[in-house]
Amino acid sequence: MKPYSMDLRERIVNAVEEGGSIRKVAQRFAVGKNLVHKLITQMRTEGNVMPGKQGGTAVSPVWQYKDQLLEIFENKTDATLKEYCELLADKTGLWVSEATMCRTFQKLNLPIKKKRFGVAKLRANESNSCG
Repeated sequence: MKPYSMDLRERIVNAVEEGGSIRKVAQRFAVGKNLVHKLITQMRTEGNVMPGKQGGTAVSPVWQYKDQLLEIFENKTDATLKEYCELLADKTGLWVSEATMCRTFQKLNLPIKKKRFGVAKLRANESNSCG
């Protein structure tokens, strides 16, 4: 959502300063009471009604250990996501979830092995197959 224009912000503050109540000013300009209150407080403390910085993206904590993760991957390419989480925690002390590790692998274009196909499962499938 885009921030309200500076003109609207200034008109809201001026309307309150001229004696209008917060509730009536909010109704008049079709904005929330909280916005009016926030603008008045901001004008008193900062001296302006400029909007703050909008959004941004969160950076994963794994990225600071990208080189160590790539080294772990090169040394053990057949590990599961859970094992990569454990190896990264052992090496760096940073514990992340399997979902975070999965997203990191996707961003790095690395192959993902979610489950290890155990020998017991392999034998069970062989005995169940039509032979």
